Amino acid sequence: MRKYEALFIISHSISEDQMDARISQISSEITKLGGSVQAATRMGRITFARPLAKKEAGNYVQIVFMMEPDKANLVHERFRRNEDILRLQIIAGKNPAGAKNAPKPKTAATA
Repeated sequence: MRKYEALFIISHSISEDQMDARISQISSEITKLGGSVQAATRMGRITFARPLAKKEAGNYVQIVFMMEPDKANLVHERFRRNEDILRLQIIAGKNPAGAKNAPKPKTAATA
């Protein structure tokens, strides 16, 4: 499994109660795909430099999760058409030492 960090920009028109429900929905979808959520951090409402999908601001949420690399793109596909999610970016994070699929350190012979 590999560690991923996802940044969700969720519409600012969603209430606080709906925001908590949306975060738990995202976490449960990641779990359904075989991943495990390690952390979900609400970064707050941030005003955009220019309008995005005719919106002036959005709620930023960072979710850190572990998942098999071949299933990570399915997370993006699940939320791509959701109207409340304005933008989604997923990046591969650093794996903990000794984790499966962790990159091997370069040696003088392989460098």
